[in-house]
Amino acid sequence: MELSARNQVKGTIREIKIGSVMAKVRVEIPGENVINSMITIDSVEELNLKVGDEVFAVIKSTDVMIAK
Repeated sequence: MELSARNQVKGTIREIKIGSVMAKVRVEIPGENVINSMITIDSVEELNLKVGDEVFAVIKSTDVMIAK
């Protein structure tokens, strides 16, 4: 699949926590960093996501906010 989004980071799923409606997917990316994504349970099931799968984290945003 090709996407117009340029912020794509390849990583490995390390954990999937299923809630009542949403799932938290923890993706380890190079440098031992982690990206957490909240997606629907339906998406987890449709993509057949499992711990250990190699995936792409696609970040679609025009700005990043930082607070201290």
